[in-house]
Amino acid sequence: MQITFLGTSSGVPTRSRNVSAIALRLPQQSELWLFDCGEGTQHQFQRSDLKVSQLRRIFVTHMHGDHVFGLMGLLASCGLAGNVEHMDIYGPPKLQDYLQSCIRYSQTHFSYPYKIHTVEPGIVYEDSRYRVSCHPLKHRVPAFGYRVQEKDRPGKFNVERAKALGIPSGPLYGKLKKGEWITLPDGRKIHGAKLCGPTQVGRSFVYCTDTIFCEGAVELSQGADLLVHESTFAHQDAQLAYDRLHSTSTMAAQVALAARVKQLMLTHFSPRYAPGNALQLDDLLVEARAIFPNTEMAHDFLSYEIARP
Repeated sequence: MQITFLGTSSGVPTRSRNVSAIALRLPQQSELWLFDCGEGTQHQFQRSDLKVSQLRRIFVTHMHGDHVFGLMGLLASCGLAGNVEHMDIYGPPKLQDYLQSCIRYSQTHFSYPYKIHTVEPGIVYEDSRYRVSCHPLKHRVPAFGYRVQEKDRPGKFNVERAKALGIPSGPLYGKLKKGEWITLPDGRKIHGAKLCGPTQVGRSFVYCTDTIFCEGAVELSQGADLLVHESTFAHQDAQLAYDRLHSTSTMAAQVALAARVKQLMLTHFSPRYAPGNALQLDDLLVEARAIFPNTEMAHDFLSYEIARP
């Protein structure tokens, strides 16, 4: 699991930061999943080493423009390129109305099948490897945070030990690798877990934006390997955060601390902290680290590999 930040600014883009978008690369499935799609995201794809042809799922947190204005352009370009097999798009209730209006008024036709899923709290997608769930956040419009949870996998199968026990290769090995019980022709019962190494614990990624500090973010983030959380404002601008229902650097750190995550990555920064201003982004990082030391600051095109526990 690898995260690539395609946009880390809030509200409007700057010279060095585009608006919100994060890609999750799943190499084992040759898939990309996208979280939010601010204006210009398709250009950010072209500037990265990501392959838009691998894009399969898009998860939208809420309907503010800096999180959705790039969606229609990206979907239309995928259709013109003709290299996307299908697309599943997840988001709040107004997402379907928005996209259908864009399609109707721009007379755009997608050359690939797509489906729009209206999300509700709980599991929004699940396959044999991953589970994606969402939880409401606290913002000016309906907003959701997302958690991607990789499922635990059995440890490495010991082929040599299986051979020593006289177990013939073939379908039985597949059952043993899954940790199942098998019965051999001579009546012996073998538990697959005994022939596998330690369980490979699944990794987890949580994305929370836009929101002020809320218990929903804490609940969603419990024990996550990586929490990406908005940090629009500095602590001294907390009143702005309360007024606009955004987070400060310290609020993001408090979520990480309360949820006992392993790594916090800040994103969604206000342009007011650009170089040359009295307060700069490094100050926000210092504030967050005072509460949660294992904090880093995202920038456009930063890639972060989520290591196995």
